[in-house]
Amino acid sequence: MNQYKLDPDKAIKLKDVDPDDTGDIKQKADIRDKLEKDLARIRALQEALYAEHKRSLLIVLQAMDTGGKDGTIEHVCSGLNPQGVVVTPFKVPSAEEMAHDYLWRVHKVTPGKGMIGVFNRSHYEDVLVVRVHDLAPKEVWSKRYEQINHFERLLTDNGTVILKFFLHISKAEQKERLLDRLNTPDKRWKFALGDLKERALWDQYQEAYEDALNKCTTAAAPWYVVPANKKWYRNYVVARIVRQTLEEMDPQYPQPAEDLSHVVIED
Repeated sequence: MNQYKLDPDKAIKLKDVDPDDTGDIKQKADIRDKLEKDLARIRALQEALYAEHKRSLLIVLQAMDTGGKDGTIEHVCSGLNPQGVVVTPFKVPSAEEMAHDYLWRVHKVTPGKGMIGVFNRSHYEDVLVVRVHDLAPKEVWSKRYEQINHFERLLTDNGTVILKFFLHISKAEQKERLLDRLNTPDKRWKFALGDLKERALWDQYQEAYEDALNKCTTAAAPWYVVPANKKWYRNYVVARIVRQTLEEMDPQYPQPAEDLSHVVIED
């Protein structure tokens, strides 16, 4: 999966990444069993991470509209113990959030020890939407890349492992997914006219994403650019990287605080 991991010393151009890529895998059926094993392994490792209660894992999901953030959460987090995972969506900041610095609302929901946190959108909106819609002057948002790097380093220095995924779809695929929402009754609730206004800004968002990816991929908190036109491959890649990361963390069940060898439970 390292082929999708960005190199801090090598700039990326999104036009050079094929969102239809599925590696050596030709169809969904070829990875069905592998994905199930990965998900089962993630569940087992999550239990150990929760019991160990020393470190945490933060998964950041970013994408263009219809890019598959919700679907990725649904599939990759399926079966996880809800006591040990928290999913946080980031929408338009509230009045209270606007009264603080832009990282305030983020820091307070980062995962605690033993937890897996999943961000559906994230602090990166403040160098994406804010930039594209000119919600703050360049002299303000341009400083945020370095601030974000420092923030993420603070988290990693304190035991949080960070995985950041950009789910990369094509503009043509986005059109098909928007049409599907529009034409499918039980999906129409997800369609908003504002989606079309955002789609018109596709090129500006691509440029903003490239800067965020290139300026904020670090050894401590790497970005992965995941080809996401094929939903099944997207889920497989994210699950595989999450599994590998948890295995590298190697969480251990703690020993009991007391000697239990002589415990007898009476009838």
